Amino acid sequence: MAEINPAISIPADVKPHSVHAATRRQIRGSSLLLAGRLLAMGVNFFVQVLIVRHLSKTEFGAFQYALSLVTLGNAAATLGMDQAITRLIPIYHERGEYDKVFGAIAMVVSSILLIGFATVLFVWGFHGFISQSLIRDQQTVALLSILIVLTPIGALDGVILSMFAVMASPRSIFWRRHVLGPALKLAVVILLVWWSSDVFFLAGGYLAVTALGTSVSAVVLFRVLRDHGLLQHFNFRTMKMPTREVLAFGLPLMTTDLMYLVINTTDAMLLEHFRGTIAVAGLRAVQPAAKLNQMVLLTFGLLFTPAAARLYARDDLDGMKNMYWQTAIWTAVVSFPIFAVSFSLARPLTITLYGHRYADSAVILMLLSFGYYFNAALGHNGLMLRVYGKMRYTVIVNLLAAVINLCLNLSLIPRYGALGAAIGTSGTMVAHNILKQVGLRLKTGISLFEWRYIKLYAAITLSVLGLLLFQLATSAPIYVGLALAVLASLLVVCLNRKSLNVAATFPELLRVPMVRRFFGE
Repeated sequence: MAEINPAISIPADVKPHSVHAATRRQIRGSSLLLAGRLLAMGVNFFVQVLIVRHLSKTEFGAFQYALSLVTLGNAAATLGMDQAITRLIPIYHERGEYDKVFGAIAMVVSSILLIGFATVLFVWGFHGFISQSLIRDQQTVALLSILIVLTPIGALDGVILSMFAVMASPRSIFWRRHVLGPALKLAVVILLVWWSSDVFFLAGGYLAVTALGTSVSAVVLFRVLRDHGLLQHFNFRTMKMPTREVLAFGLPLMTTDLMYLVINTTDAMLLEHFRGTIAVAGLRAVQPAAKLNQMVLLTFGLLFTPAAARLYARDDLDGMKNMYWQTAIWTAVVSFPIFAVSFSLARPLTITLYGHRYADSAVILMLLSFGYYFNAALGHNGLMLRVYGKMRYTVIVNLLAAVINLCLNLSLIPRYGALGAAIGTSGTMVAHNILKQVGLRLKTGISLFEWRYIKLYAAITLSVLGLLLFQLATSAPIYVGLALAVLASLLVVCLNRKSLNVAATFPELLRVPMVRRFFGE
């Protein structure tokens, strides 16, 4: 597979922006999204707790298993094109190729609708075969028949949110993804509990609110394109679908989606096969808490690819290096409080949230948290490889990670159940991230590790180990552990405030006297 590195001609009147200015805009915009994601995570976490406590373990396991299969359908519907447009459309926009901008949008949307609805018809048409040969639990099959409609709707919604990122509209993402979406899901779950409804009411409610949210997203996207003046360049007759470029970039990226789907779906499928839906519940109950460790990484990633692609189009390689490492250390530091709590306080946190019947899931939470945080702590190495067009290496490491995960799961799940699934997931995340970091050095010239940040990562490691040892030695109440986690987080920030360069990134914070004294030069 040839490397994709298209020759890019930049208009003479387009001048590269300041290295630090581009990084500053990216981090500031991502910080708004992070605030929104924190709000959304809080709501979604509350929703998760309500669902776990209201449904039986069998119902909850069946619901999560069906959602896992729907996630697989979403990835198949997009063919990786949702990720391709976050790189290609900013480049087309920088070059003034509006015919390709609208052609790429039309191509992605039409493909998603075609593949998505074909998937729905397949599940409905082969309902009997699925229930007899593929899925033993009939409740899961019935839920899948409802939730499968989320495939085209959810995939389309994801593409629209990617377009918000391309147009540098973090406020649109904030309100749609982090306010409206969680609020609608919370309303469904409140009605579920209030009316003492069953899991099928929950599935129907999720479908209804997702369709409503996608409709709102489409209206907002139209307004964003109009406000940016893009619609005045729209001409149906001159529109060109860059099929070769989109597929050449998007199809290899499907391996990324497939790799994460292997990690996030095959464990549930194998658990259901070997141990039943109760084992699935034991894993899935704590997995959302572990995934909070990737909250900052995913939030910063929404704007990272379009911003890095514009720097790439301007041949501002120094700006790309600066953006990568500054974003990486911000991600590691801001994610640390979540890691400290979910890893070091795994047992009291699990019992507090889900009750003593899920106490055995505490070690699962610890293992998953480590894997997800390790994946986040070194930043967007995978996204940077894509921006540079290093698709061959990306495909190789993705396929290798998928094979590693399948081998680990097949070896560990039959014997250890949910614990084996957690080991397989965490081990795969660590191995995959190491491979991406090595590729970053070999393929882009970005350093494997910046030794000037060794103090930051050492402080994080020592702090989280200290919290863990204290919790194991004392079995202190969770509120004591939370207080210590806050102190450890403040210590990490204090020791590394110069590396974070807070004063330059958020100068308005210096208006606050205490903040100015802490972060000022």
